[in-house]
Amino acid sequence: MTGAPASPPQAAPYPLLDEGNVVAYLEGRGLLDLVEGSGEPRAREVSDGNLNSVFLVRRGPDRPGLAVKQALPWVRVAGASWPLTPRRAEAEARAYEYLSALVPELVPAYHGYDPPMFTLVMEDLGGLEVLRAATVAGRRPGDVGARVGEFVGALAFATSDFGMDSQERKALVAASVNPELCLLTEDVLLTEPFIEHEHNHHVAAVDPLVRSLRADERVRTAVSALKHGFMTRAEALLHGDLHSGSVMVGGGRVAVIDPEFSFVGPVGFDLGLFWANALIAALRAEELHDEELAAEHAAQVRRSWEAFADAVRAAWPGRVDPSFGDGYRELWLRSVWSDGLGYAAVEAVRRAAGYSHAADIETLPPASRDRATARVLALSHTLLAERAAVPDAPALTGLLDATAR
Repeated sequence: MTGAPASPPQAAPYPLLDEGNVVAYLEGRGLLDLVEGSGEPRAREVSDGNLNSVFLVRRGPDRPGLAVKQALPWVRVAGASWPLTPRRAEAEARAYEYLSALVPELVPAYHGYDPPMFTLVMEDLGGLEVLRAATVAGRRPGDVGARVGEFVGALAFATSDFGMDSQERKALVAASVNPELCLLTEDVLLTEPFIEHEHNHHVAAVDPLVRSLRADERVRTAVSALKHGFMTRAEALLHGDLHSGSVMVGGGRVAVIDPEFSFVGPVGFDLGLFWANALIAALRAEELHDEELAAEHAAQVRRSWEAFADAVRAAWPGRVDPSFGDGYRELWLRSVWSDGLGYAAVEAVRRAAGYSHAADIETLPPASRDRATARVLALSHTLLAERAAVPDAPALTGLLDATAR
């Protein structure tokens, strides 16, 4: 979703924050003292996503401050013509509560949720850069894959039937239902890119590839299975939107943000979204003739998978039900790998021929953009049709290389 914010033609059912009132809001919540420095606190709106208003409050440009995020009762970039429940902020708050306990070093410091205002307050990460922007700027990915794998592994084990008491977990499943944003994912990721739909767009050069993808019965069957799994398999609490726009990097730190799509679903979904964007980043680097950087981006798939699997195996001795044996653990990991490949494929199609494209590709010169888009679609087609034949990360990298031929 892109575009300029539309002016809402009707009033919101609760007070909306802006640059003029957010400082007073923090003062009223007793949080203003967390803004470092002695100068006058000032607010600046930095909203650049599709859904929410985000403000940074600082006492100086170089002093750490606070980030204030308010869920609007509509899609921010569309206005009241596209209503959306602000209760999605509850899902984000719940995810941050779990993540702050499990992997505090991998999320912004969390300072609480205000339910009547649908507003979260957290650490200002203004000194970091969004991973996608860093990729477009040509920066190296470093250890981001390993950190993301640790993140997914810690959250997945702790909130699964392996790491959580059965009754407590059933309460989590019930509390984490996120119907509006799950429906949005089901539509824009798991349905629309594979049919003719007004939300879709793609460059004319790949039209034959798009038609072939949508016409392949193997693809339609695979996407149906992935969609049904997304809708029904409550394996663990997910981030729910873990692409490279939801990760911030810089100064040796990796921080995962924006878990408002969080719900209890199939673990491979989070990994798959991250993998798709890592592979897209690799294709960008190849088009810019930086083979070393391309290899580093592609390697993030292997590094995230290894870190994820290591995290699960390390936590396994503490599982709440010892009747789950080591053999089943490995069987489950294989199912997560397969799911991850499938969800990576649908995410890649969305970024090439759906509603929300990837800046990694869109900012390339036209000829390079068209080649990269074609390779994304070719890789996705193969994964959806034949992912059982891709047992590991080297095989996936081989498929990516094959799209260049």
